[in-house]
Amino acid sequence: MMLSAILKNKPAAVISVHPDASITSVVKLLGEKRIGAVLVIDAEERLVGILSERDIVRMLNTHAAATLDMTVAQLMTPSPTVTSPEATVVEAMQIMTDGRFRHLPVVSGGKLVGLVSIGDVVKARIDQQAHEVDSLRAYVVGAVA
Repeated sequence: MMLSAILKNKPAAVISVHPDASITSVVKLLGEKRIGAVLVIDAEERLVGILSERDIVRMLNTHAAATLDMTVAQLMTPSPTVTSPEATVVEAMQIMTDGRFRHLPVVSGGKLVGLVSIGDVVKARIDQQAHEVDSLRAYVVGAVA
């Protein structure tokens, strides 16, 4: 299964923030939307970074409350790893495992087309395996009957 299939079942709008947004506003957004990361998009609508709840927690550990006065640009991971809609679920899982991150922007022709989370790809993989098991059961039952 390719990531394009996962993206078809997700809302088209990707939640994003500008690099100059405050961390306080991002914390509020993450909580309201119940998400773990936001993409950072500049004024020209280019993907320039990603900011996760993990990034914020790590900074809180070292800078305490001063973290909330920082901007997204100060905490984001710049130039995040991206993949294409043609990447498979297994390839996306490998990229995220190797990079030790949970969110992967999907880009086609230099344009952001979506974001997949580790939860999205694990669910797709489980669904795919369940379908394969059902197909094999149907084959075996058909062969025996």
